[in-house]
Amino acid sequence: MKKKVLTAGFSVLLLAAPALAEEVPQATAPVYNCDFQPNCEVAPGIYGKMASPVYSKFNLTIGGYVKLDYAYNSVNLGSNGALGTLQRGIPKSSSPAGQEDQSIFTARQSRLWLKVAGPTFLGAKTNAIVETDFYGGGGASNETATMRLRLANASLDWANTQLVLGQAYDIFGPATASTVDFGQAAMTGAPNNPRVPQVRVTHRLNLNDSNALRLILGVQNPVQDSNLQGASGDSWGAKVNVAGQAMLVSKVLGVAPGYYGMSMNSLIAGVFGLYGNQDVAGNSKSVDSWGYGFYTFVPLLASKDGKNRAMTASFEGQVYMAANMYAIGATAASVVGPAGGKTAAKGYGIYGQLIFYPNQDLGITAGYGRRNAYDYASYSGISNFEKSNSAIYANVTYDLNAAVRFAAEYQNINTRYGNVTNGTGILAGLADSGTANIGRFAAYYFF
Repeated sequence: MKKKVLTAGFSVLLLAAPALAEEVPQATAPVYNCDFQPNCEVAPGIYGKMASPVYSKFNLTIGGYVKLDYAYNSVNLGSNGALGTLQRGIPKSSSPAGQEDQSIFTARQSRLWLKVAGPTFLGAKTNAIVETDFYGGGGASNETATMRLRLANASLDWANTQLVLGQAYDIFGPATASTVDFGQAAMTGAPNNPRVPQVRVTHRLNLNDSNALRLILGVQNPVQDSNLQGASGDSWGAKVNVAGQAMLVSKVLGVAPGYYGMSMNSLIAGVFGLYGNQDVAGNSKSVDSWGYGFYTFVPLLASKDGKNRAMTASFEGQVYMAANMYAIGATAASVVGPAGGKTAAKGYGIYGQLIFYPNQDLGITAGYGRRNAYDYASYSGISNFEKSNSAIYANVTYDLNAAVRFAAEYQNINTRYGNVTNGTGILAGLADSGTANIGRFAAYYFF
């Protein structure tokens, strides 16, 4: 009897084994291209054409893009001129840099990310992302580019609530211009939206079937600290910034392409803000960092099916007022005033862009942005401060397929200076402005 029971149990295990084995993914043998000798198996990848799966503890995906940029600048914007940003102001027209042009090829804007989907927790999906590019501070040239951490955060996602922990986009100033350059209207009406270590909670409050409120509240690293530490002689405290958003999200106008034409967005309108407080060496009182503004995204011509971009159009706009937010380009300086009595430098910005897709593959974008110093008198004693930065841009993109995109762009960027003195470098000479005309071409391969 005992022998029969053991035999039956063993048979059940044998029958169950294939089913159990199917639940666990099995690594397949690598595939090699052995058309060349010797020892092709030690040269995988682009040399050996190896194809094999990647496994992780959790579900893992990889993506990003390869991007080749060519930029022609009518002035010399320095070693990072391919970025297309102001580099803290366009060189004065009377300076040597303002009388030199520049031509740059670079692939440093190429990007790589890893996304992870892990186990659930109390009904929430858990996810994480790590993203990098090649604009690290240690790279002295395009040929010696170093990696830079862009995003590194984990999230818990419930039906209407999300918790994010790690380095993510700044909560202040959600607008991001769809420019081919890396600047994306930074310092011209759209603060440069840095990636900031933070803890953030987002909650969606459904009002009805078509409308909802999206509420965001978070605490984040005060980027103005690292920007000023050791640069201006001021010592700053380490108090965190508090930031938030309150946006109405509505389906009533349908959806239209947003940033880069890669997302389909509904009508969005609402406010955002930030507050922080830092100590300044020698000051009798601390200095506040603050900002507030209004943001909107409007589908002007909605997608017919929510996916196709043909004959769609959208508008994105933002206005803001800020103080002591020079690190992200929202103000022209950090602090103003005499030693011992410094106060926050103030500024305001306005930005808007239109995106139009006459068909699925062709995208046309045009926009304008301006950042202006507020209360010029408060900048007394600061030579060559940036009274205003403005930018006009237009670009055309064409998608050959889901992977390959070509883009061309023109930009006109202007800086006007106040309290003009004969400085050095890009501020040499007594001119009160500098203008750059920029032509740009880019090729992308998304993966």
